Amino acid sequence: MKRFLILLAALAALTAGPAYAALQVDVTQGNAQPLPIAVPDFVPGGPNDAQAGANIAGVVRADLERSGLFRPLDQKGFVDHITNINAVPNFANWRSITAQGLVTGQATQQADGRLRVDFRLWDVYGDSQMLGLQFFTTPENWRRIAHMVSDAIYERITGEKGYFDTRIVFISESGPAIKRVKRLAIMDEDGANPIFLTRGDYMVLTPRFNPTAQMIAYMSYIGAKPRVYLFDIETGKQEMLGNFPNMTFSPRFSPDGNRVALTLETAGNSDIYLMDLRTRAIQRLTTDPAIDTAPSFSPDGRQIAFESDRGGSQQIYVMNADGSGQHRISFGAGRNGTPVWSPRGDLIAFTKQDNGRFDIGVMRPDGSGERLISSGWEDEGPTWAPNGRVLMFSRTLEGGRGSQIWSVDVTGRNERRVLTPGAASDPAWSPLIQ
Repeated sequence: MKRFLILLAALAALTAGPAYAALQVDVTQGNAQPLPIAVPDFVPGGPNDAQAGANIAGVVRADLERSGLFRPLDQKGFVDHITNINAVPNFANWRSITAQGLVTGQATQQADGRLRVDFRLWDVYGDSQMLGLQFFTTPENWRRIAHMVSDAIYERITGEKGYFDTRIVFISESGPAIKRVKRLAIMDEDGANPIFLTRGDYMVLTPRFNPTAQMIAYMSYIGAKPRVYLFDIETGKQEMLGNFPNMTFSPRFSPDGNRVALTLETAGNSDIYLMDLRTRAIQRLTTDPAIDTAPSFSPDGRQIAFESDRGGSQQIYVMNADGSGQHRISFGAGRNGTPVWSPRGDLIAFTKQDNGRFDIGVMRPDGSGERLISSGWEDEGPTWAPNGRVLMFSRTLEGGRGSQIWSVDVTGRNERRVLTPGAASDPAWSPLIQ
């Protein structure tokens, strides 16, 4: 899969008037009142650049609106029109339409064929520029530039890293329920550019990215038994991870990408193992006669959360990365599984099954502060955005009428469907693209 070179440079700040408190949004409280922001179509740098400018601005508006923290204003209501992004805007005109932030930009096709994108973020009530950046890339890579602009705006205003320049690997589902075809697929965070990575000749499940977002670990039914495979996104090459005599499943990369934790089934018992990808050495981490599975590393790599029914029901446990110190952390009603450690390290997301319902919940690593953040009929399999502020998950419609991918803010607000080509499940969020 082709990668693109992107060059970035900071633009000098233009200021006008006295400095005021910086424009900001507190993401920790959810989004009771999204911030009004104006994002006009980017100014064309040449006679053939108008469409590129409109396309980039459109993606930026969609990204910001989808976060739930921003309310992009309708361009039809603008009383001013940007023609020169290097000139200080007339802030009074933008205040008159209630804009608190303003994004101006320009798209220019260079003589060497590259696309140059400049943008500035303005604090309308502070009468000042907050940010200015410039990007160079190939013209076909314009969507990624737009996501990078959105990330920069999100970070400058919220103080948190953005998550728009990321990808989602998932299972694309088609066909009747009794003969379901499940293919490995990948798409941009906003659902654009979906690509099928496998043909559907065999079932695939539980895909997971490595830290560079260039490798995917997943379970496949290529042979007689389910096995864990690695898929190189760049080359399309796939290989079986280890030649185990029995089924392996539930893979998860370590934060440094050098190890994979997975589940190995032997004589009806499932335990968690650790494989070093450099030496292929295997280390057994659990030895309980119960079912131990679904490992997930803490962001520092020192601990692993997993699910086990050793206490009589499916619950969440935590252990050190060498298998020591295994202890249960979930004690509430119902069953709890599929734990996934937040990239921030502050929370573990999980699936709760109780009274016939499946919901997405979060708790602290010591098991305290448990709360549910989704409210579907059957929600399961959470995955974190790289900034630890948003989750995606699978939602099966009532009565089993297909599966969809949804996202929700960690506060439990801003629940939205992620559009996919047909039914989809098992999403896994990439780190920020390098």
